[in-house]
Order: sequence, then C-alpha cells, then structure tokens
Amino acid sequence: MKKIATIITALFLLVSCDETFDINRDPDLLPPGQANSTIFPAGIAGLAGAQGSYYALIGGFWSQFWTQNNTSNQYKDVDQYSIGTNDYQTGYAAMYDALNDIRTVKAQALAQGNTKYYLMATVLEVEASQVLTDLYDAIPYTEANNTNILYPKFNTGKETYDLMIADLKLALSKDLNSSVGDNPGKDDFLFGGDMAQWTKFGNTLLLKLYMRLTEVDPTLAQSGITTLINSGAAFLDTKDAAMTQFEDAADRSNPLYETDRRQLNTTGNLRASKTLYTYLQTNADPRLGRYYGAGVPNNQGDFLNSTTNLSLVTLSATTPFYFISREESYFLQAEALTRYFGGAGAKAKYDEGVTVAMARFGGAASTFLGTGGKYEFPTTGTVQQKVEAIIMQKWVASFPGNGYESFFEQNRTGYPRISAVPQTSESYIPGQFRISVNSQTGSLFPKRVVLPNSVKTRNPNAPALKLITDPVWWDVN
Repeated sequence: MKKIATIITALFLLVSCDETFDINRDPDLLPPGQANSTIFPAGIAGLAGAQGSYYALIGGFWSQFWTQNNTSNQYKDVDQYSIGTNDYQTGYAAMYDALNDIRTVKAQALAQGNTKYYLMATVLEVEASQVLTDLYDAIPYTEANNTNILYPKFNTGKETYDLMIADLKLALSKDLNSSVGDNPGKDDFLFGGDMAQWTKFGNTLLLKLYMRLTEVDPTLAQSGITTLINSGAAFLDTKDAAMTQFEDAADRSNPLYETDRRQLNTTGNLRASKTLYTYLQTNADPRLGRYYGAGVPNNQGDFLNSTTNLSLVTLSATTPFYFISREESYFLQAEALTRYFGGAGAKAKYDEGVTVAMARFGGAASTFLGTGGKYEFPTTGTVQQKVEAIIMQKWVASFPGNGYESFFEQNRTGYPRISAVPQTSESYIPGQFRISVNSQTGSLFPKRVVLPNSVKTRNPNAPALKLITDPVWWDVN
C-alpha cells in the first residue's frame, strides 16, 4: 500500500512564523522548559496525523462506514480482513514517534514541577496508548521511547490498562495552581492552554478506560466509574478535545482527507457501505446526505460488484480530528449512568449526545428524540436495550474519522448486532454488521491489527504473532 502522509511537518507551516515551533532541534539539547513549547505541538500533530489517517481508514472499513470501490484496489486488504505483518508498519512507527515527543515533554515537566504540561502530556500519552493497546493488545508502555532501552518489553493489554489508569489518576491529582515554569498557550493545539478543558479531557478519558472493562472486569469498571462520577468530576461538554487547524490546501488538510483524496492517484476509493447507509436511510436521518454522495451503497466488501453508480463517501479537508468529541463524552456518561446509577440522568446525556452529533452536520435532533421518535431513548427498557441505543448512536457519530472507536465498542458490547443473513437478503435489517463478501477469514470478523513485522524482527521481546481474528484481552463477547 502506498505510504500515507501523516502531515506532521506541514501542520507546522501554519505557525512557522514563530521560532517557538522550530522542531528541527534535538530535544536532548534543549534548555529546561523548551521541550514543552517546542516539542509538544509536534506530538499533538503526530498523534492526530497517525490516528486520523492510518487507523481512521481501517476503522471506517471495520465499522462498516465504507467499503472498497469496485474499480480500484487501494484498500482491498482492509476490506477483506487480510492485513498482514507487512501492512501499516508506518502507522505503528508514526504513533511511537509522536509518543516520543509527548513523553519527552512529560519527563521534563515532571523534573521541572510543571504540573500543567505534565497533565497534558500524560493525557495524550494515555489516549494514544489506549488506541494502540486496543488495536494490538500487548504494546511497549513502561519501557517505550526510552533511549537507554534498545529492546523495550511489551506490557500485556491488562498491564497496560492498569498502568494507564494509574498514570492518568496521578496526573489528574496534581495541583495545577502550583505549576512551575511556562504556561501553555498557542503551542496547545487543542485548548490553547485552558487547563479546565484538559482536566475534563483527562476525566473523560479515564471514564472511557473504565468503560472498556465492563465485560472483562465488571467489578473494577463499576468501582472506578462510580468513584469518578461521585467525586464530581467534570467531563467534556462545551468543547471537543480536537485539533481544528486544518486548511483546504495540500499537506494542510484533515489527515483522512489528505490521505484518501489528495495523496492517492484516485479519489473514488471509499464507497458507502450498505450497513450505515441503510440505517440512516431507514431512519430518514439528515446525516445521510452529508455522509454520502449520490448513488447507491454497496454490500460490505463486495468490491467485485459491477454496479456503476456507487455512492462516494463525503470527506472534508477542514474536518477536525477528534481525540474525544463532546458527543462521545455524553454517550460515555449515558452508559455509565445506565449501568451503575439506575439510569438516573442517562436520557439527558444520551439526548445531548445525539443533539450535538446531528448538529455537526446541520441536522436537528428534536423530532428524533421526542415521543415516538426514531432515536427516542428507551427509558422503560432493559439496561441492555438502553446500552444498545447508546452504542448505536455512538457508532453513527464516529463517522468519518473515529471508526476505530466504534470498532472497539462493537467488540466490547456486540452492538451494532451481527446480521444472520447477507445484505442482499430482503430480511436484512439495516444497521446490522455483515461479514465482508470477500472475507479472507471465513465467517470471522477482525478483532485486532497484527503486530508489524518490523517490530517482530527488531525486538526479541515482541510477543508471538496473533491472528487478525484473535480478540484482545478485554473482548470477551
């Protein structure tokens, strides 16, 4: 597959007039404090670039937002579940390159006593590590990005989660008022130095980590979530944890748009999957016309279909990259309240999530949420019926760039449901997942991305290779 541009360098063109953002300097030679304002934005851009291109593409296929066009071959490996050890090696490397910047900032902030940069760096370290461990399971964490360790050990998925939770709780416990040294400003591409928003980002991320454990360790999940909410922790509500500095220009646009629409020789690779398309169509959801262009959807993975008027996926050059969006925050809270607080307040959070998600694309949610509405919250339903409603809306709202998150959530909860019939069947239920028509794994869905060969051959501590269909540790469905 053609190498995907992560646009890290280009993002700095947006602020190149300020020498503060000169990244062509060795971080080890920077004076105390300089790593914060110099390397921190590079880390943000690197994580947004890697997640927003490599993993957004995979996530969109495996969350069945889109399928491979039938007149091109760019992403057939993803669509038919045949990603191998020689694929997407650059994505893995790009994530750890960016984490190296973030961890440099974290180490210097800790030594200096700069609790603000320490919190910001830890939140981003955990966010990126969460994506990596949910994709690969065992990853280097405690010994990663350490120049003194040539062959870092791999922490198991369970160990990584325990470490991420502990690191995040420690950073959130720091006194930001006693921070020593520089204050974040325009080097903070997410919140411009607003530490209240960083605290909300951290709390929301911690809630997500606990929520991922609901099936594999329900006791820890319940304890962590109830303690967090009962403490009065504030979650993302008025602002997204998002990078918004994209422009409609070469090498400056949203990573997914830059990758699929500007860097490739063809711009028609991604076509509407019948899964999401028919769900929106059946519910008369106004987002249908914003997600997809004219034409008809294709059955998932049916890139040998001869249909000529397949609907093209709509992407925008200026779409933000969301580390965590407001709607994801609301849906996380709604599920937490549903599972562990008797449902009190869950409907309000769910309604907020749907409202924000639809408003992003110019839609009004009021008629969908009222009595008898297509997306009315099942207040009198069972816990599982409520969870299903929440996860279904989180799935729809993850389009286009956060499909890997809805992929994780489907593995955790089983929602959207799996169709027992082909999508060509009259009894197919819109919105249900269906195995790729050209699946290379039989009737099994992908559960992970396999570890790159470049890692296996260079690090003797790398674990044995797993199959793409082997679930990660928390996936017990």
